[in-house]
Amino acid sequence: MDARLTAEQDEMRRTLRALLQARCGPQDLRAALDTPAGHDPALWQALADRLGLPGLALPETYGGVGCTATELALACEETGRTLAPSPLLATSVLAAPLVLALGTEAQRAALLPRIASGTLTAALAVPGTVLATVLGLTGDNAGDWAGGGRAGGVQARRADGGWRLYGEVRQVLDGHSAGLLLVAAHTGGFARSRTLVFLVAGDAPGVTRGRQTALDATRPQGWVQLRDVPAELLGETAGESSGETAGETVGEESSAENQGAADVLGALRTVGDTAAVVLAAEAVGAADRALERTVEYVGQREQFGRTIGSFQAVKHRLADVYVKIQAARSAAYYAAWATVHGERAGGLALAQALEALRTAAGAAIQFHGGIGFTWEHEAHLYFKRAAGDELLLGPVHRLRARAADDARLFEQGKVAV
Repeated sequence: MDARLTAEQDEMRRTLRALLQARCGPQDLRAALDTPAGHDPALWQALADRLGLPGLALPETYGGVGCTATELALACEETGRTLAPSPLLATSVLAAPLVLALGTEAQRAALLPRIASGTLTAALAVPGTVLATVLGLTGDNAGDWAGGGRAGGVQARRADGGWRLYGEVRQVLDGHSAGLLLVAAHTGGFARSRTLVFLVAGDAPGVTRGRQTALDATRPQGWVQLRDVPAELLGETAGESSGETAGETVGEESSAENQGAADVLGALRTVGDTAAVVLAAEAVGAADRALERTVEYVGQREQFGRTIGSFQAVKHRLADVYVKIQAARSAAYYAAWATVHGERAGGLALAQALEALRTAAGAAIQFHGGIGFTWEHEAHLYFKRAAGDELLLGPVHRLRARAADDARLFEQGKVAV
C-alpha cells in the first residue's frame, strides 16, 4: 500500500481542520453539548455544505461525494481532534451504509440524497447494549442478540398489510434527535426467529424518546420506546418477492425474509468493520491532540526553577505516548486501505487506537497536574471519549480476541498454545 495522501485528501484534511478550528473551539464544544440535541446543527450543515461530509462515502448517484472509507476515516481523524459532536457516526457510518446495502432502489433514492445533503439524520437502534456484538466486532452477531424468541428488545409483527413494532431500545447514538430510525427487530416467534431492520420516522405515532446521560457527553445517546409503531421493512418486502397476502401470520412469512435476515447480519458485519476503521482514525486524532496539548503545557509549567518538560522522565513518558499514537495511526491507515480492498482489519486497528487514546488522555490529566482534574479544562473530555468508546465498541481485549478467532489463530496445528 502507498501511505502517502493524495493532493485531494490532503486538501480535504486542511479544509476540515480550518473549519473545525473556527467553529468548534472549546467554548463552542461546551455550548453544543448543553443543547437538547447535543450538537450544533449549524456546524453540521456547514460540514455538509462546504465538504459534503455526511455523504462523503455515498455514491454520487445518490448525491454523495463518491469517496471511500479511507477519506471518511481521514475526515474523522480531524473531527476526533476537536471531539466535534455531530451525527456523523450515527448517520453516515452506521445508518447510511445499511440503507445502501439493504434498501430497495426506491428507499435509497428517497433517503440517501437527504442524508448526503445533511437535511436528514439517522440512527441505528439495536437491542440492549451490545452494539459491538451486533456489528461483529466482539462476538458472533448471529448469537443471542438476534432473538431466539426471547423477551426484550423490539418485536415486529404483521398487521393490516404492514409492520408494527413494540419494545424499547437503550443506548442509541443520536437516537433522541435523529429524523430516521433504523430499528433491528425480532420477528418469527421462537421457532423461526430472525432479525430484520425496519425504517421508522423519528416523529412516528407511538415513538417516545429522549436523551440519556452518557459518560462521554460529546457522543450523545438517547433511548427509544416503540408502542404499536408503523414501520417499513428495509429492503424487499415479502409480498414483493413471494406474493404473500396481507392476512398471513408471522409464522407463515415467506422464505424471502429468511434470506433477508442473513443479508442483515452480513451487512451489519460489513458496517461494523468500516465503523471500527472510522472510530480508530477518530481516536488517533483525539490522542494526537491530547498529546499536543500536553507537550505545550509541560513546556510552560515550571517546577524547581525549570519547565517540567525538561525533565528526562517526562520526555521519556511522552515519547512513549508518541510512539503508541504513531503505531495506532499506521494501523488505522492500513485498516482503511484494507477495507477498501475487501479485507477486514478494523477491529485490531480500533483496539490499538483506543489503547493509544486512553494512554494519551491519562498522561494529559497527569501532566496537567491539579488543573487536569477540573471540569473547566478539556483534558477530562478526552479521557471520557477514550472510556466511552471502549464501552461502546470494546473492550480492547475482546476486540483482539474476536480478531484472533476470525483469523483462526489458535486452531490446533496453527499455533502451539
